[in-house]
Amino acid sequence: MKKHPIMIGFNRLLKMNVKDRKVSPPASGDGFSEEALRGLADLDARSPPPDAVFLTSAFAPSYKKTQRLSQSAAAGGGLIIDDQGNSIPHYWGHRERLRNRFLAGGHKPMPEYELLELLLFNAIQRVDVKPLAKRLLSTFGDLNGVVAASEHRLLQVEGATQKVYLQLRIAEAFAQRMGQAKILKREAVSSWDDLITYCRTSMAHRETEQFRILFLDRKNIIVADEEQAKGTVDHVPVYPREVAKRALELNAGAIILVHNHPSGDPTPSRQDIDMTASVAMACNSIGVTIHDHVIIGKEREFSFESEGLLDCSRTVTR
Repeated sequence: MKKHPIMIGFNRLLKMNVKDRKVSPPASGDGFSEEALRGLADLDARSPPPDAVFLTSAFAPSYKKTQRLSQSAAAGGGLIIDDQGNSIPHYWGHRERLRNRFLAGGHKPMPEYELLELLLFNAIQRVDVKPLAKRLLSTFGDLNGVVAASEHRLLQVEGATQKVYLQLRIAEAFAQRMGQAKILKREAVSSWDDLITYCRTSMAHRETEQFRILFLDRKNIIVADEEQAKGTVDHVPVYPREVAKRALELNAGAIILVHNHPSGDPTPSRQDIDMTASVAMACNSIGVTIHDHVIIGKEREFSFESEGLLDCSRTVTR
């Protein structure tokens, strides 16, 4: 077994002819004083043996050390060749190049992960966000799913922070305001496609049920769009009396009910049909008409009016 260097030095000192422990170190410097020998002995006692096993600390850092330029860690980036033929890390100047591409060509030719990168630039500084963008899309399916993700689920993705969640909420708010602007103060029938698009943007990818109401005046102009209730993954509480009361407060002549199914399947349940009948009864008593009840799924929507279920609800209320 190979001896520890300190042990070698100590053994050499022991073999030296030191007869008087109290002698001062010789002027030549070939020997050591008693104090120096004691110091070396103490150091040797504190040093681990050559075959010692070093244990990992119980409080080891949680970060993972990766090779930033490897294909896996860099999400396919690695080294690239610049204009002068030099090999440089792929992330050098990446943000500026991506911004310039977006400004020059718009969003259509860009893949979803690059659009998401542009958004993440504002939340995370001086770090390659491409891996995070791809992890988010892999977790939530597409941009709609990422933007609509709940705070709890989003923060479970490695690299996602509260600032990332904030940027996504801002993006969602912009999308909803733009969609809402296309339907408010407009006639419901003529803007029906915009109405459905807005409802899809706002509700299709939510993880829990949401119930909202569009209030129309006597000329079928949409005067208000309000979220009435939030529920669980398969249920949202709706109180017909509160719906009728709000319609009176807004002087509405008609309403359109909208809610989503997080499962993605917009087929109405028995509870949906019964709830629609109850709301219709409450609204008919004050002269307010239900134009439709639309259920939003991930890929399509279900219209009570188009499928004839709204007539059944009206019949039940008579």
